Amino acid sequence: MNLPNHLNHPTPQTPHDLVGIGIGPFNLSLAALAHPLTHLDAAFFEQRPRFHWHSGLLIDEARIQVPFLADLTTLVDPTSQWTFLNYLKTRERLFPFYFAEHLHIRRTEYDAYCRWVSENLPTLHFGHQVDAVRWNPELRLFEIDYTQLDTDGEAEALGRTYTRNIVLGIGTQPHVPEPLKPLADAPGVPVVHAADYLDHRDTLLTAAHITVVGTGQSGAEIFLDLLRHRPTGHEGLRWIGRTEAFAPMEYSKLGLEHFTPDYTRYFHALPEPVRDRLVPAQWQLHKAVDADTLAAIHDELYHRTLHDGWPDTVLTPGVHVRTAGRVAGTKIELHLEHTQQATRTRLTTDAVVLATGYRPRPLTPLLAGLDPYLRRDSSERPRIDDQYRLVLDPSITATGCHAYVQNAELHTHGVGTPDLGLAAWRSATILNAVTGTVPYPLPTRTAFTTFGLTQQRPQIPPVRQIRTLTPLADGI
Repeated sequence: MNLPNHLNHPTPQTPHDLVGIGIGPFNLSLAALAHPLTHLDAAFFEQRPRFHWHSGLLIDEARIQVPFLADLTTLVDPTSQWTFLNYLKTRERLFPFYFAEHLHIRRTEYDAYCRWVSENLPTLHFGHQVDAVRWNPELRLFEIDYTQLDTDGEAEALGRTYTRNIVLGIGTQPHVPEPLKPLADAPGVPVVHAADYLDHRDTLLTAAHITVVGTGQSGAEIFLDLLRHRPTGHEGLRWIGRTEAFAPMEYSKLGLEHFTPDYTRYFHALPEPVRDRLVPAQWQLHKAVDADTLAAIHDELYHRTLHDGWPDTVLTPGVHVRTAGRVAGTKIELHLEHTQQATRTRLTTDAVVLATGYRPRPLTPLLAGLDPYLRRDSSERPRIDDQYRLVLDPSITATGCHAYVQNAELHTHGVGTPDLGLAAWRSATILNAVTGTVPYPLPTRTAFTTFGLTQQRPQIPPVRQIRTLTPLADGI
C-alpha cells in the first residue's frame, strides 16, 4: 500500500487505498479505526459542511438505545484514542460521568462526541459532494467525481480522485407515506417529518391540536416532548400508528444477541426467501419503543389525572392513514382505518408530525456508472457478501478492488445493520478485508445462543440475468 498522500487529488499512479462516501457514524467509525493504520491511504467525503447526527431529534432527554460502549471504536479497540471515554477525558468530564452512572447516554452527548472525532481526524473532507463513481478498466481503479462546496453550499470547484476501494456510507432518508406526500411537500402546511421536529417545535406548539403518526421510538419521544410542553387539561394531542400495540423494544439479554456478529453471520447464510420473511417479523427488535420511554409517557399522563380529570389525549395503535387532505383552509383531515376492527373514520387536526421512519438512500443514482457490473438478487437488490462488499463483475474484483457498504445491507445481514453496537465490528471487518491483514483481530464467538443446528456457509442469492457489456466507442 501507499504511504498516505496528503494531496487532495491523487493521480492514477498514486491512488487512495480507500475512499469513504458519506460521513455519518458508520463511516466515522471506519475513519477512526483507519487513522492509526499509517500505511493505509484513506479519504472520506461528505457534502454537508460539518458532522450532524439526526439534529432534528436531539430532544433534551432522549437517549441512545445502546450502551455507551457502542461508540465508534471501543468494541474492537478499547485502547483507541477515539473512544467515548477518551472524549470525556479530554473534556475533563470522566469523573462526573463515573458518578452519573449512565449506561445509556443522551443523544446530544453522542452527537457531541462524534463531532469531536470528526473535527480531529485529518482524512475527513466536509463540503465535498460526490457526484459519480465509475470503474476505469484501463486504470483498473475507481474514478470518483466530486464538487467542492463553499460555506453556502454552492459549487466552488470540481475534482476527481482515484481509489482501489470505496465504502458507501450515504445513510438513510426520511420516509413519508404516499397518502401524506402531497401535504408534506406543500409549502406552509404544518406537516413535518420527525427528522425536522426540533426546527418546527415552536410553531407546532402554537397549534390547537397536534397528531403524531408513527408508534416507534421517534414517535414516542416526540409525543412525550409535546405532552410535556402542553398545559394540563388542554393537551390537544393524538398519537396513532400501524403497530397493533405501543409495544416495548425486545431488550432481554438473550434477545439482544440478535445484534451480535454471530447472528449476522447466521442470517447472511440463510436463503434469500427466509431472510425476507424474518426482517419484518423481527420489528420488535428494532422498531418498537424503549420501555423507559413508554413508562415516562404513562407517568406524565397519570400525573395529569390528579386534579383535572383525564388529559386531552388519544393514543390509538393499529391505525393507518388511508388518505389525507386540507379542509377549511388551514386544517388537515386524515382518513383513518383501524386494522383489527376494519372500521374507518376521519380525524381533523391542526398539525401533523410524521414519525414514519427512514429508508436507505438509493445507491442507484450514485452508482449509475457501476450498474453494468453490479450483481443483483431476485428482487433487484444489490448482492452483498459476508465482508460487506457489493458483488461486482469479476473483471473488477479480480483486480483486488472492491466497493463496500455500511447500513445498506438489511436484506443480507439482518436487523443489526443500522445498530450502533455493530458499527466498530463492521468497520474492522472492512479494514481487515481492505488491508489483506488483520489490524483488528475479531472474536470467533460473541453470543451464547447458537442460531442454527448446523454451521452454514454464507449463501449468495440467485443472480439476475447479466447484461452484455457493449464496448464504448473511442473518445466517449
